[in-house]
Amino acid sequence: MKKPELLIPAGSLETLRTAIIYGADAIYMGGQQFGLRAKAKNFTLDQMKQGIEEAHQQKVKVYITANIIAHNEDIEEVYSYFKDLKTLEPDAVIIADPGMLAVAQEVMPEMELHLSTQANNTNYMSAAFWHKNGIKRIVVARELSFKEIQEIHDKTPKTLDIEAFVHGAMCISYSGRCLLSNYMTGRDANKGACTHPCRWRYHLVEETRPGEYMPIEENKRGTYIYNSKDLCMIGHIPDIIHAGIKSLKIEGRMKTALYVATVTRAYRRAIDDYFEDEEKYRRNIDSYLEEVQKCTHRQFTTGFYYNKPSGQDQIYDSNTYIRNYTFVGKVLSYDIEHQIVKLQQRNKFIVGDTLEAMQDGGNILLQVKEMWNEEGEHVESAPHPKQVITLRSDIPLRKGTIIRKKENF
Repeated sequence: MKKPELLIPAGSLETLRTAIIYGADAIYMGGQQFGLRAKAKNFTLDQMKQGIEEAHQQKVKVYITANIIAHNEDIEEVYSYFKDLKTLEPDAVIIADPGMLAVAQEVMPEMELHLSTQANNTNYMSAAFWHKNGIKRIVVARELSFKEIQEIHDKTPKTLDIEAFVHGAMCISYSGRCLLSNYMTGRDANKGACTHPCRWRYHLVEETRPGEYMPIEENKRGTYIYNSKDLCMIGHIPDIIHAGIKSLKIEGRMKTALYVATVTRAYRRAIDDYFEDEEKYRRNIDSYLEEVQKCTHRQFTTGFYYNKPSGQDQIYDSNTYIRNYTFVGKVLSYDIEHQIVKLQQRNKFIVGDTLEAMQDGGNILLQVKEMWNEEGEHVESAPHPKQVITLRSDIPLRKGTIIRKKENF
């Protein structure tokens, strides 16, 4: 069996570089037009060019998202945008709309094209249709089971690759095709502007008593009736491989560098361990799960892969994340002679704290016994965003290493 691709989201150059450092095989990112994460920072054309060049230097692929459901007024601008993308030479462009596909094939006929989950890829006949019409890879709908995915794999040409989401936020609407946001706020989820109404608290109003709000409760657990748990399949790598999935996709283009580092490293280790020795992988499943819970997350579910989700896959009492660790810094350099690490602060920490450096081989504890600011002055805390701090570490730390701190609750 060939090792599958680990596909990681990037919402900025920082998270792109973090994904590369921690083991991504490929990265997907969006420009400032035509992607489905309008609220993400996203990339200017110059930043995309820089990111693609840096990734290619490390033999990491880059895919650009252009997967909105387009309206008439979008088409003219799509032509111009795709002409720009062609010059950047990404490895593929991700689309969902047949009109966008037609424009892409006209403007950049040599470009590899992937079909987004937004296109509702749920059966082998439609997958074969898209492949016949120029699609190299389909991202299957989140509503599919392993059995259904394997049947798509078995009944389509071997030249068609299958990609599937394995980790991250779930959507309560069919393959993300949600109209709630547009209806309630005028912001179109299918053009990247979703306001996530599935995470809101709801009440019931009876027709003859307007303004009288009655809580919606299910066994007194709360009122967040649409709020799904997060997908996590790190404990099911063998089933993913056997279903014929060639690319394991992580959700999260709006997530932090800590999230990207944590999830990328955990899945990289799980995949590599499985292909080295399946028993080694099975022995370490608990440690993979422990690790992915160290970044911001909701409770976990396996989604549709084994059974259709039930009420157990929803979170009724809260719409907030669980956060056990905080992203406090990133290593800028390490002076091996003097055992001094220079880092850029991201959240406050103080002398006496224990920090955790996320190295490839494992986590390294840093006891903050003393630290200095850029002027070389001793300081007791690092309270200022992006403040440059130096402290001691007898273990060398690689540039770009993410530093985190466990929260005390």
